[in-house]
Amino acid sequence: MPERDTERFIRENLRLAPVPSLPEISLHMAHPGSGLGRLGVEGRKRPAPYWAYAWAGGAALARHVLDHPSLVVGKRVLDIGSGSGLVAIAAGLAGAGHVTASEIDETGLVALRLNAQANGVHLSVTAVDLTKAPPPADVDLILAGDVFYERRLAIRMLPFLEACEDQGIAVLVGDPRRTPLPVDRLQVIAEYAVADVGSAGIPSFVFALAPR
Repeated sequence: MPERDTERFIRENLRLAPVPSLPEISLHMAHPGSGLGRLGVEGRKRPAPYWAYAWAGGAALARHVLDHPSLVVGKRVLDIGSGSGLVAIAAGLAGAGHVTASEIDETGLVALRLNAQANGVHLSVTAVDLTKAPPPADVDLILAGDVFYERRLAIRMLPFLEACEDQGIAVLVGDPRRTPLPVDRLQVIAEYAVADVGSAGIPSFVFALAPR
C-alpha cells in the first residue's frame, strides 16, 4: 500500500486516543473494527502490526521517562524498536535534546510519524535494523521497550545493547517479564501497573543492564 494510502487508512481506522496510564500521550490505536488485515503489500508477508497497540513494557518505560525527565533532558536518545513511537514521544515531551526512533516495519514508520505529529513532538526516524550495526556514535541513552518478546529477537538485541553500554551509552529496558527476557543481565529500577493488550493492568518493569 502506498505511504499516502497507509496514512489515510490509519487516520480513518485507528482511533487517536490517550494511552491508558499515560494520559499525556495520544496514539492511533487499533480496535476490533480497525480492519488491520487490509494493510500491507499484496503477495508479501505482512509484519505483525505491533505498532498499532500500546504494549506494557513501552508504557512502563514511557511512564518512567515522563516521571523522571532528568533521565533525558538535553540528551541524545534512541528509542529502538519504537513501534507506535510511544517511548520516543515520551522522551521528546520530557525534554530530550534529540530523539531518534528506530522501526523496521514500513507501515509502523507511517504510524510513528503520525503519532509524533499528533503529540507535537519532532523525531528523527530510521528504518535501519540497528542490531546489525555498530553502536551509534551520537547517542547518550537507549530506550528499549518490549524488544524481548520472542527468542530470535532477544538473541540479536542483547549483544547490541551490551555493546552500546560498553561504549558508554546508558540503556533502559521496559518489559513485563516475558519469557525471553534475559533477567540475569538486568536490574529492576522501577515497577508500574500499566495496561497491556488484552489486559486492563499488569505489573511491568523498567530495567538497567547489570554490570558484567
